[in-house]
Amino acid sequence: MNMLRDLKFDQDPNKPKYLQIADCFISNISNGSIKKNDQLPSINEFSKEYKVSRDTVEKAYKVLKDKKVVAAKQGKGTYINSTALISKQKVLFLINKLSSYKLEMYSSFINNIGVKYHTDFEVYHCDESLFLTLLEKHINKYDYYIIMPHFKIENHQQSSFSRESINAIKGIPQEKLIMMDNDELKIDGEIIEIFQDFETDIFNALKKGREKINKYKKLFLTIPKDSNYSYLEKIKKGFIKFCVEQAIDFEISNKVSEGVRINKGDLYIIIDDDDLVNLVDITKARNLVLGTDLGIISFNETPLKRLLGIAVVSTNFWKMGETAASMIINNKKGKIINPFSFIDRTSF
Repeated sequence: MNMLRDLKFDQDPNKPKYLQIADCFISNISNGSIKKNDQLPSINEFSKEYKVSRDTVEKAYKVLKDKKVVAAKQGKGTYINSTALISKQKVLFLINKLSSYKLEMYSSFINNIGVKYHTDFEVYHCDESLFLTLLEKHINKYDYYIIMPHFKIENHQQSSFSRESINAIKGIPQEKLIMMDNDELKIDGEIIEIFQDFETDIFNALKKGREKINKYKKLFLTIPKDSNYSYLEKIKKGFIKFCVEQAIDFEISNKVSEGVRINKGDLYIIIDDDDLVNLVDITKARNLVLGTDLGIISFNETPLKRLLGIAVVSTNFWKMGETAASMIINNKKGKIINPFSFIDRTSF
C-alpha cells in the first residue's frame, strides 16, 4: 500500500479528522494492508498530500504512538511498531469502587464483549482527583471509555460533578463514551448511557412489596452519615415519597450500632452492608425472628444475601454489563434505564 495515495478516511462528520486518520491506519493494519516495520509518511508529506493541517497529522500520529502502534526511530522516521493488539478494540472500564455488584457488572461485560475487544480495568475509589488523573493518563489510548462517575459531595445541594470532571468527561469523543449507573451529567448527542433511576426505582420497588409492608408498624431507611453521594439523596426522596403517599410512619437514620433501639414491628431498609451485618447480629442477640418480629430489605443483590435469605431491592448489574457490551458490538447509541426489581425473601 502507498500511504500517500491509497488511504481512505471515514467521512463521519461527528468524528474529529485526526481520529479519522488514526482509525484509517488501524483499519489497514488490521486487514494486513500495512505491515509491521512499514514507514509512515512524514508529517509534512502527509499534510501536503491529503490537504490537512500539520497539527491534525501530529495529533493522529500521537494517537497511534499512545496505542503503541507506531514508534519513532531517531533520525529515521516513524514506523509500525506492533500489530499484536491492533485487531482488537481497546476498552477502558473505569469504576468508582470495588464491590461484589460492580464486579458482577464487569464480569458480565467481559463475558459478553467477545474476543475482538481488549478491556483494561481501573478503580478510582470515588476520588475525583484520581478519576481526573486516570482520564488524563489514558486519553486517546482507547476506542471506548466505560465510566461510572460517582464522587463524594460536601453537601446534599451540591452537584456530584465539578467543572473539571464535566470538562474531562465531555472531552471524550461521544462515539467512544459509555456512561454507566449515573444520568446526572446531561450530554447532548448520541452516546451510550445505561443507568438506574434511583428515586423512581426505590419507589416502585416498595410499591411492589406494599402488601407485606402493611404488617410493619414503622419503616426505617438507614443511610451512613459519612457517605455523601448524590444517588443516596435520590434514594431518600423515593423512600419519603412512598411513605408519604402510603401514609406510613417512617424515619431516616444514619447508622445501625449495638446500642440502637429496635422494636418489634420495625422494617429496616439498609443501604450499607456493614449496617446490614450489625442489624442481623442485633436481631439474633435479642432473639427476634426476621420476617416475623422485624423486617430487613437490603439495597443491591449479592450471592451472600441470596444465601442468607435477605430481601433486596436491586438493579440487575449483570444486565447492565451485558447491555453495554451489546451496544458496543452492534454500534448502537441511546439512553437505557436498567431493570430494577424487588426480591422477596424470608427476612421480609
